Amino acid sequence: MVRNSVVAGQFYSGSESLLRKEIGALVSSGKKSIDALGAISPHAGYMYSGAVAGEVLAAIKPADSYIILGPNHTGFGKPFGVDPDRDWRTPLGEVPVDRELAGAILESSKYIKKDTACHDREHSIEVQLPLLQYINKKFVFVPIAISYSEKKVYKEIGTEFAAVIKDSKKKVTIIASSDMTHYEPQESASEKDGLAIERILKLDVDGFLDTVRKRDISMCGFAPAAIMLYACLELGARNARLIIRHKRRRLGRLFRGCGLRGNSGLLDQPSGRRWAGDNLIRRKKADV
Repeated sequence: MVRNSVVAGQFYSGSESLLRKEIGALVSSGKKSIDALGAISPHAGYMYSGAVAGEVLAAIKPADSYIILGPNHTGFGKPFGVDPDRDWRTPLGEVPVDRELAGAILESSKYIKKDTACHDREHSIEVQLPLLQYINKKFVFVPIAISYSEKKVYKEIGTEFAAVIKDSKKKVTIIASSDMTHYEPQESASEKDGLAIERILKLDVDGFLDTVRKRDISMCGFAPAAIMLYACLELGARNARLIIRHKRRRLGRLFRGCGLRGNSGLLDQPSGRRWAGDNLIRRKKADV
């Protein structure tokens, strides 16, 4: 079974030739890549956030498998749903689902359930795939849609993911798909984004979630980001660094967030595993 693209021709070019040209202009080549555990990458249309997403994903050393966590914008399906049976098709070809890793997650998690409805019309995970296809010629992935819940649930899911990754023989990177502040004036968006980014870079996941709630930050993927951070901390992440901060004015207004104002950094881990994204988490022992 195959899930066909639902936003090709809208969020990114609908033909293979045009899409390769579009991504080629977004992805930097020749830069040193980072061995990372996880990432936050934006999911607005490529004309808005593609430059940030391309910079982030190109900064990560290719993985065998990616767990891609996306916010459920549609409200359909299970609160936490994995699509383990369908490969996903984009204009660049089909991307196989990592059925082994997806099965291990389903078996070990008390929250993640098998579901297709939460993915059928959702764009947040799909938008990451063409960029990864362009950068990493051969990989598998696990798509998981994430709905809003509470802090303890995010932490438990992150712990579950970390246990599965530790048991896996594959190199696995977690990508949290998220934009930052939506539809606010530049000054207030900058202030709010800065507060959230500060907590992320300090690996203060509880503080990050509290800041998003107290300051009413419209970061659509804060739940995927929190789960990714909790998982990476379990895997030994210890340091973060901001890689890119970007903003772009389009159609007469300023789009911001990971999408248009993207942010990336890294985290260290004592034993040398990985993390990456709006913030990247590194494998090396040395501090970043």
